[in-house]
Amino acid sequence: MEPLAKSPQPMVLLLRKLAQLASDERYLFTPDDLRALVPDISDGAYKTLLSRVASEGHLTRVCRGLYLFEAAKPSSGLVLFHAAARLRAMQFNYISLETALSDCGVISQIPINRITLMSSGRSSIISCGHWGSIEFVHTRQKPQDLVGQLHYDARCRLWRATPQQALRDMRAAKRNMDLIDWSVANELV
Repeated sequence: MEPLAKSPQPMVLLLRKLAQLASDERYLFTPDDLRALVPDISDGAYKTLLSRVASEGHLTRVCRGLYLFEAAKPSSGLVLFHAAARLRAMQFNYISLETALSDCGVISQIPINRITLMSSGRSSIISCGHWGSIEFVHTRQKPQDLVGQLHYDARCRLWRATPQQALRDMRAAKRNMDLIDWSVANELV
């Protein structure tokens, strides 16, 4: 009679599967994503496993409900954008306000460690540790109303407002307009 093959420890199994799935494009995982990789353990054992994998530095908690797999070596400049796309995948979101205006030179100051997006979801600011913060500002606008005012930014994995739309969003959201360089803004409009 052959001895039964011993199955790998849950941590080894999880890390092996993560290494197969992860890439520099796919490095953010929700707890549900990770749970699907080790379905044969109890919920209590899974919570302990997740805590242990994080404490040993294999996973880093970006924010509530999102973990970064360290071995994937993502581009740190895009983590906030990619996190925003994952966190609000079921809502309509687009890069706008100060982030969009700074990127096109209408605002001379570059927001450090903070991105601003318009969202069909509720307004909130989500802290993402040392990466910074994501600010979602609620909008009632529908995608069909913004045709021609948004383009898809594949690097960020999000829609991005034109400078004209970002200025409209700034007014609608009652944001501070003092940092806007109107000579640049008027050239773009």
